Amino acid sequence: MEHAGEPHATQDAEPTGSHAHGQQHPLGVYFKIWGLLFVLSAASYAVDWYQLQGLLRWSLIILFMLLKAGLIVAVFMHMLWERLALFYAIVVPPLLLITLIGIGALEAGYTFLSRGTFFAPTAEEQQRPAH
Repeated sequence: MEHAGEPHATQDAEPTGSHAHGQQHPLGVYFKIWGLLFVLSAASYAVDWYQLQGLLRWSLIILFMLLKAGLIVAVFMHMLWERLALFYAIVVPPLLLITLIGIGALEAGYTFLSRGTFFAPTAEEQQRPAH
């Protein structure tokens, strides 16, 4: 018989450790990423400061932009520790976009061929002289 004053183990007991309030990471990880983002931003500004031009300029700007975006997604959105979420956020949208572009390309080819079939001048129209 259970006594009212005695605590007993139930399934509703709160978990201990980092599971109680979600996944926790050391602050040092965030400070290092902020520092790295600052360095990448400084390098991006240096591209303008040194007035680089042409393909080198745009290649460096895009490289720094992608590195910063990757760090933000991986660390601050916790995608680094969640492989399935990373897959869904990074791989699935481009695959859907490529699929939609492919469907559009097929439709464009069909439309082009249909216009050639239905709107092409007939032999009679080609032989008639212009007024």
